[in-house]
Amino acid sequence: MYLRPTTLDEALHALAECRGTILSGGTDFFPALGDRPVTNPVVDISAVAELKGIRKTSDSIQIGGRTAWGELIAASLPRGFDGLKSAAREIGGVQIQNVATVAGNLCNASPAADSVPAFMALEARVNLSSLSGTRCLPLTDFVTGNRKTARRPEEILTSVEIPRRLENSLSAFLKLGARRYLVISIAMVAANLLVNQSGRIEEALIAVGACSVKAQRLLNLEVELRGLALQPGIGKQVIARHVVSLSPIDDARGTAAYRLEAAQVLVARALEACARQSA
Repeated sequence: MYLRPTTLDEALHALAECRGTILSGGTDFFPALGDRPVTNPVVDISAVAELKGIRKTSDSIQIGGRTAWGELIAASLPRGFDGLKSAAREIGGVQIQNVATVAGNLCNASPAADSVPAFMALEARVNLSSLSGTRCLPLTDFVTGNRKTARRPEEILTSVEIPRRLENSLSAFLKLGARRYLVISIAMVAANLLVNQSGRIEEALIAVGACSVKAQRLLNLEVELRGLALQPGIGKQVIARHVVSLSPIDDARGTAAYRLEAAQVLVARALEACARQSA
């Protein structure tokens, strides 16, 4: 069964009836099939225009779930989104970025999904809609494990919202891979810092990806950075105990020990990048 609704209401009714797989860009869906045929019902939401685009409200910036990464990269967004844009540029090549969607990347929930730590460092929340209504979850609660989320079978991730208090934060995203482009991460870090007029850190949000079954915020480090002057050398504040909450694996891309060391270095470099922006 293949259904292609044109409105959100039609899509929600279709999903409630068949509990099918949601399809939009298809950049994760089709590669995962390999040589296997599609056997489950498919609800193709690629024609649902209301799920696309970026909107501002009084307290948040909302990114539609069907918004493609290329659209986000091209959008005029405040500097607090620079890290997210950097992450978006790492999601495949330009061809992939032009069709792959924000919701697809988040719902696929790969531990190495480039967008997840960048969104976490923006304190993102996801809106999940069904016929019974809409619920809003912090992204940290939505992604529950390796390719696991809190999305219910009848729900569509309609949008991601970012609090506007972070729109002018200093932002950085860094990724380590075996080569410069088109590579799965060994480790990646996103940081957003709010700095007061005295140049001191009021709030720090730092997330690490590809070093655990899901991206993680470094909450202890975030607390310790508050009140410190943001200046060159701030990266020296990052030490080994700040990354012990991570649980990396050994695989073909790197050992667990290497990932921990890389994460510590990347966090320090991200903080230094933010310090350069404030100079």
